[in-house]
Amino acid sequence: MMMRYALIGCGRISPNHIVAAQKNNLDIVAICDVNEHNMKDKILKFRLPASVKCYTDYKQMLEQEKPELVAIATESGRHAQIALDCMTIGHANLIIEKPIALSLADADRIIETAEREHLKVCACHQNRFNKSIQKIREAIEMERFGRMLYGTAHIRWTRDYAYYSRAKWRGTWEQDGGALMNQCIHNIDLLRWMMGDEIEEVVGMTDRLNHDYIEAEDLGIALIRFKNGAYGIIEGTTDVYPSNLEETLYLFGEKGTVKAGGQSVNVIEEWRFSDILDDPEEVKRMFHENPPNVYGYGHTPLYADVIAAIEEDRPPYVDAAAGRRALELVLAIYQSAATDSIVRLPLGECKTTDFTGRFGGAREI
Repeated sequence: MMMRYALIGCGRISPNHIVAAQKNNLDIVAICDVNEHNMKDKILKFRLPASVKCYTDYKQMLEQEKPELVAIATESGRHAQIALDCMTIGHANLIIEKPIALSLADADRIIETAEREHLKVCACHQNRFNKSIQKIREAIEMERFGRMLYGTAHIRWTRDYAYYSRAKWRGTWEQDGGALMNQCIHNIDLLRWMMGDEIEEVVGMTDRLNHDYIEAEDLGIALIRFKNGAYGIIEGTTDVYPSNLEETLYLFGEKGTVKAGGQSVNVIEEWRFSDILDDPEEVKRMFHENPPNVYGYGHTPLYADVIAAIEEDRPPYVDAAAGRRALELVLAIYQSAATDSIVRLPLGECKTTDFTGRFGGAREI
């Protein structure tokens, strides 16, 4: 019997979720959005069957449809409450779009509720499933790099007035955060994951240089010291002219150097190891994807993993704790920038709204 599935939020990222659900043979029983046009558009565009119900109230949907798996793809500020309701009202397993929440307290509540209700929660950091990233992770786990020295994550994208005016929650502290929290958190997640996860301290700078109609930052730069002695550098911006330039991840170890690039770290551009276990040119050829946009192809394998995690009663490959770690790092950068200080981890309670007014008000869109 196919697993019953529902999607909450039918905006910009929803097509990736619908396609992933279809490719994984989920029984799409319902979609939900406060905007009925968004739902009708997705029904037509993806030829969803007539049996798929449309709801503007997700609680009603949970009670009537009883999905086993729910994906949450709403504005970021609503992720946590919807997730908690899905688990307590609907007893549903979850895929939560990034970021998992906008406060560490909310992330902790999600993790605690999932454990108490014996449910699976996946943070939707789909780039972990890129062919390139999986190959790099394999090298990490085989210890081919030797001692990790440092890594860097660069996200050089653009987001213009039209992007923000289409959804007024974007760029707000209450519902979104800025470039680091929205556009850059995928690569921030990868950097932390690849470099050993455990962080000693963070120094950050953020600014709003070119988007006076949003509240949060459009540029973030950070230095990280990991507990294993390695270092990290993050550079993220939505100020690049005139369009997205690149998303790259560099990893430097005593015995290996790797660069992943392309639209969404989906291409291996450098592959150098002292052990010579494989041909660098062959690796670059085999682990190369060319997705149509920055979202890549990772949603489909992520869905497959979550379905298997439910069936096998194991944690998802990207669990809620992983989502919390990515959130914690972004919030630590925000806190460091706001207080002009070194921030040590683990971070105490922190949320995006702590930084309200950081760059003054936003010009009316």
